[in-house]
Amino acid sequence: MRAILSLLADVWRLSIPYFRGEDKWRGLALLGAVIALEVGWVYATVLINSWNNVFYNAIQERDYPAFTHQLWLFSFYAAASIAIAVYQIYLRQWLQIRWRTWMTDKYLSAWLANETHYRLRLKGDQADNPDQRIADDISAYISQTLSIFIGLLNAVMTLASFAVILWGLSGDFAFNLFGGEWRIPGYLVWAAFAYAALGTFLAHLIGRVLVKLNFDQQRFEADYRVDLVRVRENGEQIALMKGEGVERSRLLDRFGHVVHNYWGIMIAQKRLTWFTAGYGQLSIIFPFVVVAPAYFAGTIQLGQLMQTSSAFGQVQGSFSFFINAYATLAEWKSVVDRLIGFQRQVETTHAETLKANYRQVPGTAPLEVTDMEVRLPDGRALVALDALGVKPGERVLLTGASGTGKSTLLRAIAGIWPYGHGVVETGGRVLTLPQRPYLPVGSLRGALAYPDPMERFTDEDLRGALEAVGLAAFAGRLDERGLWGAELSGGEQQRFAIARALLVKPDVLLLDEATSALDEASEAALYRTLRERLPQAAILSIGHRSTLLELHETHIALERREDGPARLVPHALAAAE
Repeated sequence: MRAILSLLADVWRLSIPYFRGEDKWRGLALLGAVIALEVGWVYATVLINSWNNVFYNAIQERDYPAFTHQLWLFSFYAAASIAIAVYQIYLRQWLQIRWRTWMTDKYLSAWLANETHYRLRLKGDQADNPDQRIADDISAYISQTLSIFIGLLNAVMTLASFAVILWGLSGDFAFNLFGGEWRIPGYLVWAAFAYAALGTFLAHLIGRVLVKLNFDQQRFEADYRVDLVRVRENGEQIALMKGEGVERSRLLDRFGHVVHNYWGIMIAQKRLTWFTAGYGQLSIIFPFVVVAPAYFAGTIQLGQLMQTSSAFGQVQGSFSFFINAYATLAEWKSVVDRLIGFQRQVETTHAETLKANYRQVPGTAPLEVTDMEVRLPDGRALVALDALGVKPGERVLLTGASGTGKSTLLRAIAGIWPYGHGVVETGGRVLTLPQRPYLPVGSLRGALAYPDPMERFTDEDLRGALEAVGLAAFAGRLDERGLWGAELSGGEQQRFAIARALLVKPDVLLLDEATSALDEASEAALYRTLRERLPQAAILSIGHRSTLLELHETHIALERREDGPARLVPHALAAAE
């Protein structure tokens, strides 16, 4: 019972925001229409049940006029039922796509807000495969939730409607026991309930393992798909290193988890199907077994026999809802667990972000960092500094041995590293260029303007930026679409990123080995271009080459301490050319 209440609470938490959100009136209207059509469907079923009595009595009495009349009446009932079925599916799908659109927007917004997507990875991706949860699990959750809700609603209304009919048709069941006469009113209703209750209990015992198996299957499928994508995205590196054999083994190992878990699902599903199929076949004949004695005793006619068996089947089917839907319920439970787990991880990360000890505040200088301590996720101090400032137009070079925390310090200054504390004052827009630039799929124009809207820059601006960084050959391809991350070499991608900086004109430019893929002459040329085009920008660079020293006015180095975090050591330099 505790597990059921917990599941219902999770479903309420996932579902109710949509019906209270900005699309609530359309959503509620569509849901109301679907429910109304389901009521109409149950009513049509009740009418057909009553029709059974008259129709089969007409056959038994060889009343041809009554027989033909009932055929015309059935045609009307059937046409109405078909119309109800068609429009219920249509309106349900309409509700599904609106609900999915709303829910996808909310999940994407939460995942991408405040660098949550990045911070979740720092925590070890406890909410594994967020892409699958947003793309697949939301769709599955909505379709399965509506299916189960409508199915349960149908079962409840059918039970309420046909239990009354069956109670009236069944009469009392009299028997002698312990020397006394006993009577069970509406005994067919109780027989249907007992039959379904036993079946539900046995179905749960047999099929409950499917919940965990379905949960694991979705995770294994997503892990396998992610590894396939990584091989595709890193095809050049794999080919150069002749790593296809290793990748094949890794992919087959991932796929092995998929297959092994699927075998478990197959075995559990087979056991459950043995039971549900047998239960379903027995359900066809069981009503006749219960009602037939009264017919052969001559107390009821054929029409009443057919009506009673039909009503019994409807009542028993309503009681058996959980048996018939058990496999769907097991899969639905696993989807609910994955979505609620993802939502909780996102909310936890948001809360941690709001409590972060790094403070980004506006200031008068381009960049002032004070009282900063950068820590690792396990709590160990990595870098400590009392103060760091970069003046307008100043170029500062940050060096240090690998592992001292240079890139992590830059992430903390940029505001995306959550572990540690400090104050970062900035006097304008900050742009950070990592060693490996991100080039989104689409037009070259969109990739160059990223993350700003394409409309912000004219064609002349875009072509001028490309020419300034040595990519004049791409100036005529602004509207061409492609996989630019695969088409451009590492050096070209870094030139591309510098072109972005020329377009954005940031007040503070953070360069994390942003020219490491270029030769020294090209690197020097790009730094001169930055100085000419962005004379007031404060530039903080990370690099290892000694040739970078002459391209900066100030040199600071991170030096690791045996008894504590790395600290900054300033070095004065002559003015750069």
